[in-house]
Amino acid sequence: MKLHTLLQKLQPYLQYNDVDNIEIQSIENDNRKVEEGSLFVCIKGYTVDGHDFAASAVEKGAVAVISEKELSLKVPVIVVKSTRRALSLLSDAFYGQPSQQLHLIGVTGTNGKTTTTHIIDKILSDAGQKTGLMGTMYTKIGQQKYEIKNTTPESLTLQRTFKQMKDTGVTSAVMEVSSHSLDEGRVHGCDFDVAVFTNLTQDHLDYHHTMDEYRRAKGLLFAQLGNAYHYDRPKYAVLNVDDPASYDYEKSTSAYILTYGIDRDADFRARNIEMNASGTTFELDSPIGNYSLHIQLIGKFSVYNVLASIAAAFASNISMEQIIQSVESVAGVAGRFETVDAHQDFTVIVDYSHTPDSLENALKTVQQLAKKRIFTVVGCGGDRDRTKRPLMAQITCKHSTDAIFTSDNPRTEDPESILKDMEAGVKNESYVSIIDRKEAIQYAVNQAEPGDCILIAGKGHETYQIIGHEHFEFDDRLVAKEAIEKKENK
Repeated sequence: MKLHTLLQKLQPYLQYNDVDNIEIQSIENDNRKVEEGSLFVCIKGYTVDGHDFAASAVEKGAVAVISEKELSLKVPVIVVKSTRRALSLLSDAFYGQPSQQLHLIGVTGTNGKTTTTHIIDKILSDAGQKTGLMGTMYTKIGQQKYEIKNTTPESLTLQRTFKQMKDTGVTSAVMEVSSHSLDEGRVHGCDFDVAVFTNLTQDHLDYHHTMDEYRRAKGLLFAQLGNAYHYDRPKYAVLNVDDPASYDYEKSTSAYILTYGIDRDADFRARNIEMNASGTTFELDSPIGNYSLHIQLIGKFSVYNVLASIAAAFASNISMEQIIQSVESVAGVAGRFETVDAHQDFTVIVDYSHTPDSLENALKTVQQLAKKRIFTVVGCGGDRDRTKRPLMAQITCKHSTDAIFTSDNPRTEDPESILKDMEAGVKNESYVSIIDRKEAIQYAVNQAEPGDCILIAGKGHETYQIIGHEHFEFDDRLVAKEAIEKKENK
């Protein structure tokens, strides 16, 4: 694509008359990926500034640079107010506005995004569609999976991925939309057809600082759904009526509204919920009738995720019969209330719950399953919101018989100082602190007796532990299984 064609997508008053109309082969914001013919966009990040690498990018073949300041380079430098916003516009244009050619569903909220996106993806796939999925665990195009660094990638990666999806026959895509990505504008240019809200509880206050700012960031997904009515391709906001934030988001959007919930009247409402070790049954009220469901997932939080998925699929023109058939066949999502079975006589569950609300939800579900004691192995991430650490400890002690505090991903923080922050919230409670996560899991397994339940919380599907700046192999599920086998062989 010609440089002038791309630049026309930026501000119309941008002056570039003295810039040669060069052929652009690719757009990059990482100088290590620059090749001959690249347009390099300087992005200022948390730890590095892309402007510092512009000269390196030119040496590697960049033929033009988008910058927020004048740079002395041997190639054209186009100065803009915001390179991050420019990157969204340029990426969308360079890849042919691919999200407009997909049925795109975005899911935001504190908890439940991963499970909800996976359920929606299964419903759409079961209905015969070729789907794409992006989120915390991976990017999936059809049946092919790719590693991912962020829950919601930078706009360049997003548009490139949408283009790859479109080119391989994907018709519908579903993605997790993080508050960080919304606040930073990473999803600018994404043409969402359905936006789903799960819930809002404390998280990421190290970034957003206040709950009001966190709430505002999440609401951007609904405010950006578009303000015009396209009756041939309507936009939908799917909102959880049991969460007060939904009322703000309803005011933020002009899209059609579909609601779901349990405690309040909603378009999709679950009633008469009953749970046991084999799953959950409930009655579903919907706009087109009432249905009886038995899902293999356990817990009230699982019902919310299923309701959100049902509403999103309904908004995507999938029949209720197909939707129900799909959700009843969902066996679970890796690391989300996942059982570790090594033929032991006690229950071990691994869950990604790393916020106060998600931990409390998981433990309340465990309380309904456990016959005797409840062991909870839990830690808090380093270089993240410190205010939730005492809360996590309080919830653990309140809903467990045996609380075991340990490391999560300490990153650059001292693990012992993280534990002290947790312990400060439970000075008069009974607990055990074991810094080494493997030892903590082994301790819980060795203490467990028939009928007991162990919840290993915080890391879920993750197969690594971040200590300092390094990633070490670590999988709660494998560590627990090895501990059980070692115990059984004694």
